[in-house]
Amino acid sequence: MPIFWDSGCVEEDHSAFLPQLGLWEAAMARLLQPPPKFLPAEWHMANENQYHRAEAERSRSERLVAESQRLVEEIGKTTRKSQSDVNKKLEQRLEEVRFWKKELDDKLEELVCTTEDLLTYRTRLENALESLKEPLHITQMCLEYREKRVGIDLVHDKVEQELVKEAEIIRGVTALLTRTLEEVSEQIRLNRSAKYNLEKDLKDKFVALTIDDVCFSLNNNSPNIRCSENAVRVEPHSVSPEDWLEFSNANVEKAAKQRSSSLALKALVDRILSQTAGDLRRQCDAVDAAFRDGLQETKDARDKLAAHLAKVMEEIASQEKNVTVLEKAIADQEGPAKVAHTRLETRTHRPNVELCRDAAQCRLVREVQEIAHSVARLKETLARAQAELKGLNCRQLALQEEVQVKENTIYIDEVLCTHMRKSIPPRDGGDQGEWAGGPRPDAVC
Repeated sequence: MPIFWDSGCVEEDHSAFLPQLGLWEAAMARLLQPPPKFLPAEWHMANENQYHRAEAERSRSERLVAESQRLVEEIGKTTRKSQSDVNKKLEQRLEEVRFWKKELDDKLEELVCTTEDLLTYRTRLENALESLKEPLHITQMCLEYREKRVGIDLVHDKVEQELVKEAEIIRGVTALLTRTLEEVSEQIRLNRSAKYNLEKDLKDKFVALTIDDVCFSLNNNSPNIRCSENAVRVEPHSVSPEDWLEFSNANVEKAAKQRSSSLALKALVDRILSQTAGDLRRQCDAVDAAFRDGLQETKDARDKLAAHLAKVMEEIASQEKNVTVLEKAIADQEGPAKVAHTRLETRTHRPNVELCRDAAQCRLVREVQEIAHSVARLKETLARAQAELKGLNCRQLALQEEVQVKENTIYIDEVLCTHMRKSIPPRDGGDQGEWAGGPRPDAVC
C-alpha cells in the first residue's frame, strides 16, 4: 500500500516498509560520498594500459585494412581472370559453333544440290517410263495386225519372234525403271529428312551464335546487366559437350552418307538408262531388220508365185488350144468313119458270090478299125488334156489365192507395221537424255 509523505495524509502500516527504507538510505549515503583517490602509480599504469589498448586496436585495424586491400585486389584479380577465362571460353565456343555451322552449311548446300539432281533424274525416269508406253503399244499392235495374216503365211516367223522378244524387253525395262524410280523417290525422301535435320541444327546454332555473341560482347559497363536468382541452375534438358558434338557430327555424317548414296544412285540411273536405251535400240533394229528380211522374202515368194501364175496361165491358154485341136481332130474323124461304115454297109448288099471278102472289103474293115482306134486315142488324149486343163485352172486359182495371201502379208508388214514403227522415238545409248525426256545434269554437286 502506498505511503504518502504529505503532511495532510495519514501514514498507514509503516512497519512493513522499514527494512527497504534503511537500505535505500544506505545506498544514497554511499553515492553522496566523495570518489576515492588513486595513487600516481595507478594513474601512470592506467594511462599505459590505455596506450597499449589503443596501439593494439590500431594494429588490428591496420592489419584488417591491409588484409582487406589484399583481399579486394585478389578478388578483383580473380574476378578479372575468371571473366577473361569466360571470354576465352565464349570465344572458343563461338569458333567451335561457327566451325560446325560451316560444316552444316556445306553439307546442306551439297545435299540440296544432290537432291535437285535426283529430282531431275526422277523426271528423266518418269519421262522414260512414259516414253515406253508408245513403243509397247506399237509392238502389241504389230502382233495383233500380224494375226490377221491368212493361210500358210500365218507362221511364227523371225519377225514375230523378234516382236515378242521386243515386247518382253520393253516390259522388263518398264519394271526395272519402275523399281529404280521407287529407289530414287525413297532416296529423295531420305535426303529431305537429312536436310530437315541440318536446317534445324543450323537454326539452333544460329540462335546459339547470336546469344553467345551477345554474351561475349557484355562487359561490366554494359547496360541492362543484372543479377538473377538461380542463374547457375542446370537446365533439365541441357546436354554435355560430348552429346552436343555427337549430335552435330551425326547430322553431318548422315548428310554425307545420303549424299554418297545419292551419287551412287545417280551413277546407277545413268547406267540403267544407257543400258536399257541400248537394249531397246538394238532390239528395235533387230525387229526392223527382221521386217525388212521378211518383206523381201515375202516379195520374192510373191514374185515367184506371180511368175509361175503367168506361166500357168500361158499353159492354160496353150492347153485350151490343144483341147480345141483334139476336139476338132475327133470331129474330123467322123466323116471318114461314116464313109467307111457306109461303104461296108453298102457292100453287104452284093449278091451271091459277089459278097466276097476281097481286098477292098478287108481294107475297109481295117480302115474302120483304124478310125475307131484313132478316135479312141484322140478321146483319151482329149480327156487327159481336159484333166490337165482342169488341174491348170485349179493351180491358177491356188496361185492367185497365194499371191493375194502374200499381198495381204506385205500390206500388213509394210504398210501397217513398218509405217507405224517409224513413229518410235530414236534411242541412242550414248545419250539417254534424248529418249528419257530431259538432259543429264552436267555438273555434279
